[in-house]
Formats: sequence, C-alpha cells, structure tokens
Amino acid sequence: MTRTLIHGGLVITASDEVHADVLIEDGRIAALAAPGVLTADRTIDATGKYVIPGGVDAHTHMELPFGGTFASDTFETGTRAAAWGGTTTIIDFAVQSVGHGLREGLDAWHAKAEGNCAVDYGFHMIVSDVNEDTLKEMDLLVEEGVTSFKQFMAYPGVFYSDDGQILRAMQRSADNGGLIMMHAENGIAIDVLVEQALARGETDPRFHGEVRKALLEAEATHRAIRLAQVAGAPLYVVHVSAMEAVAELARARDEGLPVFGETCPQYLFLSTDNLAEPDFEGAKYVCSTPLRPREHQAKLWQGLRTNDLQVVSTDHCPFCFSGQKELGRGDFSKIPNGLPGVENRMDLLHQAVVDGHISRRRWIEIACATPARMFGLYPKKGTIAPGADADVVIYDPHAEQVISVETHHMNVDYSAYEGRRVTGRVETVFSRGVPVVTEREYTGHAGHGVFTPRSTCQYLN
Repeated sequence: MTRTLIHGGLVITASDEVHADVLIEDGRIAALAAPGVLTADRTIDATGKYVIPGGVDAHTHMELPFGGTFASDTFETGTRAAAWGGTTTIIDFAVQSVGHGLREGLDAWHAKAEGNCAVDYGFHMIVSDVNEDTLKEMDLLVEEGVTSFKQFMAYPGVFYSDDGQILRAMQRSADNGGLIMMHAENGIAIDVLVEQALARGETDPRFHGEVRKALLEAEATHRAIRLAQVAGAPLYVVHVSAMEAVAELARARDEGLPVFGETCPQYLFLSTDNLAEPDFEGAKYVCSTPLRPREHQAKLWQGLRTNDLQVVSTDHCPFCFSGQKELGRGDFSKIPNGLPGVENRMDLLHQAVVDGHISRRRWIEIACATPARMFGLYPKKGTIAPGADADVVIYDPHAEQVISVETHHMNVDYSAYEGRRVTGRVETVFSRGVPVVTEREYTGHAGHGVFTPRSTCQYLN
C-alpha cells in the first residue's frame, strides 16, 4: 500500500479542530502531525478545505420490500450514492418475516449486500415475530456483531409488535447487551384514523400527515420509554419528528434513563407544506413518521443542540414517483413510505452549520462520531485518529451547489430537496484508505465495502 498524505486542511472531529496533516497507510490513519513534518508517496493538497471523518449513516433501507414493491436503491447504487455524499459506513436493516427466524432474514440481507457495496456496512435486525426462538437468536446475533434490534409500534399486520412482545425483547436486550431501536407511533390508533379519513374521501397525500398525529408519536415514545425502564434496558428512538416526542425523550434523559433519539434531515428541512404540494406531488414526501408543520423544526434543532437528540440518520428508503409512489393515487395509505436522502445528509447538515443551527464539531458529532459510538463502531469509524480506519472526506466548505435529481446518484427519479441551494460539497472520499470519490469523480467499485461487525452500544459501558 502507498502512503498518502492529506496536507494543509483543517481536521475536524467531534472534539477538535486543528490544522494538521493526515497520513494514511495500510488502510488506516497512521498519524496526524503539524503541517510539513510528514512525507508520503502521494500528497493531496487540502488547503482551504476541511478534512473530516467519513459519515456514518445508521439508518438505511436498501432493497427493502414495502407495500408490494421494493426500495429503488440496491446495495450497489445506494452505497455508491452514500460515497458521493461523504458517507463511508451505512447500517442497514435486515428483516425478519413473521413465521421465520432472525437468522433467515439476516442471511438474506447478507446475500443482497455481499460483493455489491462501495462502502462498509453493518446490519440492524428488524424483529417482527417475538417468540422463544427469536429471543435465543438475539443472543447469537449480538455475538456476531449485529447488536441492535428494531421493533415497530406501527404497521399492524406487517412489522407490528404489541407491548408484551416489546417488553420481552427489551428484557432480552437488557441481558445480552443489545440495543432496541423503536419506531414509536401508535399504529393501532393510526389505522382507525386512516380508515375514517378514507371513508370521508380524504385520499390525498397530505392526509398521510394528518392521520399520523404528533400526539400518537409522543404517546408511543412515552410508552416505549416506560417499557424499557421496566425491562431495565436502553432505548434508541428512530426518526423523531415531533416536538412532543422530543419532550418525552428530554424528560426521560433528565431522569437519567439510558434513552437516545435520532432525527433525520427531512424533519429538519421539510414540512407538511411539501406533503400538500398539488397534483399528487406530495406523495414524494410520504414517509413515517411523517413530515410535521414547520414549527416543529426549531424544537428538533434545539434537541440536537442540547443533546436530547444525538444522531441524524437518513432513514433512506427511496421509491420512484413514477410507478411506485403512484401506487397510492386515490388512496394515500397505499403510497410506499420513504424518502431518498443518503447522498444529501452531510451537505444538508453542513448547511445547518452555515445557517448557525449547529457548530462544525457538532456536525461531525451527530453525523459521524455519535452514530459510530451508539452502534459499536468507534474509534474504528467516526473519527480521524491514529489506528482508525482511513475513512476520510476532503470537504470544500465554500463550494456552492444546487441539490437536484439531475445531478444526484441515488437510483430514484426525484430529489426530496430539488432546487435547494447549499454551501459545501464533498470533493474526495477515502474508504479504508482507498479513494472512492476523487475530485468529484467516482473511483470506487462494488465489492470494496465489507460487512463490519459491531460491539455493543458504547454509551452503556
């Protein structure tokens, strides 16, 4: 392996900002030193640029079956888009189908991903069917480096778990060190509201947001927190969208409970205004939890600043408008739920730095370091330090770009952020020392990315 030196940039991690040269050797960070001290076979000039850790997106759904169709990004196209956006590790969700084992679901996802990924990947396990066999399998998966399990309080008949099943899985994770990730929405109540809305002839995409009420997200968040407390287990609530749910998390954390929360760029930058776009365009923005009225955004940003929310992931789950989102014309409940975003996260969060919502170090903390710690990948991932994987992004903080379907690399026929002007752009990306994007040209390949086993949540040790 050649020695590569990244010279002259501002190195930003969750804890430090320092002008330093970064030496990459054998796929790892070999050293950081004052500019001009180190030499290498190849030197890259990063003067005027940021040198940051590759992003860790802890919530993606490549090739996910949903609503009679599949997410439009494969592991190949989705991880390539991730690389373009400065994300060098994804953690995707393997799915247990009802009546089948966890192992069967995990093996199916390994088969989809292996040899196809441009960047490194791990798996969470969606637990849809809690029984004695499932609980035993949870222990085995933790030993294999699949250390987090997702449950759903939503989607009755598909992924839904009742409170008893949730409690059992939480009790198991309290023993085996796993982390329960919760989709917190009261799906039973929501189904009633869906049925009533459709009976009234309220079929447009905007009603998706109106029936999935913020109070039902908050209620489920509260219930999940108390069930976890009873089980003596930690809890990670995914895609928090409502200020009332943030308040539940803040209260639990103030009580000293091991409770964590994630939000996503769509909740920080988009709103119910998008869901209400005419001519069925609002279908592009149908996801669950849903987009909220704009006033929720300030509380989400506040939660990120106060650390009541710790992580920003994408919940990347793209469906094309043509032929997929259109399945729900005349019935919003049939619109596949999900948005594309794996390529946009790092840039949107840098825009948040420019706009004054968060600091540069907090940007790296919520997008790189904390997700790596939360899911047992730190310091291999999520930082720039000797011994860490050389997942490094050279980022131009001054370049301007317009986000558009015309220029993105995700395998989907629209952009959720179409026409949005942002400041900052990924220039060069290394994954384990290999350049996968080089000065805005893709130089990676399918199969470079490898499965990365994880230790347990590092906030609990």
